[in-house]
Amino acid sequence: MLTPSKRKFIEFMMGADVLRFGQFVTKSGRHTPYFVNTGNYKTGLQSSRLGSFYAELIHETVGGEFEAMFGPAYKGIPLVTSCAGALARDYGLDKPFFFNRKEAKDHGEGGSLVGYKPQDGDRVIIIEDVITAGTAIRETMPVLESCAKVHVPDMFISVNRCEVGQTPGKTAVMEVKEEFGIRVHALVTVQDIHEYLQETGLYADLLPMMEAYMKEYCVF
Repeated sequence: MLTPSKRKFIEFMMGADVLRFGQFVTKSGRHTPYFVNTGNYKTGLQSSRLGSFYAELIHETVGGEFEAMFGPAYKGIPLVTSCAGALARDYGLDKPFFFNRKEAKDHGEGGSLVGYKPQDGDRVIIIEDVITAGTAIRETMPVLESCAKVHVPDMFISVNRCEVGQTPGKTAVMEVKEEFGIRVHALVTVQDIHEYLQETGLYADLLPMMEAYMKEYCVF
């Protein structure tokens, strides 16, 4: 259901040129008529507002029941940073965060992690952009599992594309829950975006392509 807060977030993404419509290829190799590129957030105000959207969802779902936040390189880095700031500013939850380097540093303190050093038993939530086929989370979990015996109960994303993962009939979100025990919380879903376009009449020429894509790849 398209709520006012979801509508506001969709318009925020479109205004920042993060939610785009046209012809794109996802990380999993699927040709898609819409794409979410959080790398297009580029101002302080955008970062602050984005953090507030994520912080509100986190506060509503898990509150402060976690020890740290992790942002996978590269796009998860500004996401987790803005989210940590918003949680402290808006809700008084001053939680540590950390992220990884794609390549381990061989000088100074070395290592592949930056920021908080996770401890055994920590509950760590992941801050990411989207889930399509689950490729990114399968790359992220070994990074977390190698640094400490952490528990990852929840993951927060901008958009759930609701697409089938590696198992026919199951979305990547379903697979992540079954494979890793991680609950995925999204600010909006592809259904919300589709409903918004229908409601506003925007990109009417792309709606048939979007609907065909959803019919081929999405599971609801």
